[in-house]
Amino acid sequence: MPATRTESGSTPPAASEASLAPLGILCGGGTFPIAVARAASHSGRKVVLVAIRGFADPAVLEGAGFPVEWVHLGTIGAMLAALRRHGCREMVIVGYVFRPRISSLRLDWKAIGMLRWFLRARRGGDGHLLSHIASFFEKEGFILRGAHEVAPEILVAEGTLGRVAMTEAEREDARIGFRLLRAIDDFDVGQAAVVAERHVQAIEAAEGTDAMIARCGEMRASGRVRLPRRSGVLVKIPKPGQDRRIDLPSIGVRTVERAAEAGLAGIAVEAGGVIAAEAEAMVRVADEKGLFIVGLAE
Repeated sequence: MPATRTESGSTPPAASEASLAPLGILCGGGTFPIAVARAASHSGRKVVLVAIRGFADPAVLEGAGFPVEWVHLGTIGAMLAALRRHGCREMVIVGYVFRPRISSLRLDWKAIGMLRWFLRARRGGDGHLLSHIASFFEKEGFILRGAHEVAPEILVAEGTLGRVAMTEAEREDARIGFRLLRAIDDFDVGQAAVVAERHVQAIEAAEGTDAMIARCGEMRASGRVRLPRRSGVLVKIPKPGQDRRIDLPSIGVRTVERAAEAGLAGIAVEAGGVIAAEAEAMVRVADEKGLFIVGLAE
């Protein structure tokens, strides 16, 4: 079969060729971009970080030993140029980026030419937007990889991660959370929920996981929800219909700290479907605070 040319006129590289070239990581906020970069580097890949200003953290990325190219969110041409300048053929998109107002973006000429495309992509949930972003980079000639493909060790494995085990009642709360999140997949809301004593306490929406957990703590503190101090399960799973190359759910040290502050008993995630950065530190904090972290295959 002849090679297919992209809309930009470039030919997508063969996977074997691309894997020998530097891996480009488009970095949003949080510690996950650097966790992916280190894991990929340990496997022998050269890595280039293309960091989005206002989201990627200089304190996390600078000094880590990887080339860093800083770009604004609206400078699409600069992103592509940075990846090509370093010879990247494969790329990963990882880290949080909030939906911006178009008026706040610093658009370059490439982005200005894509305004109509961008407006169409924004008409829908996050899954709709992310699928358009994935399609765009592929049409520009890059092979888009999931973070879990280049760094499989960052995924939460099946089983209990620390010293604290979940009870059968907590396992049932987790099952309820799994069923709930799968049932609302069509509505493209969040990837997390909190279930306590078989009751749904919260579902993640646009506020994000940390704010949802804080809301649970506030409801308990105000007496609106009355539960024992250590009860309730934070559940996180990928959306069943999502492209797993982009926006896999994640947990980390901060997730554990927020869950402890809110009085939760622990965290249950889909095994193999959730990213954990700084896993050793995360488990250590969970053990210190008496919370469980469990990867479930169901």
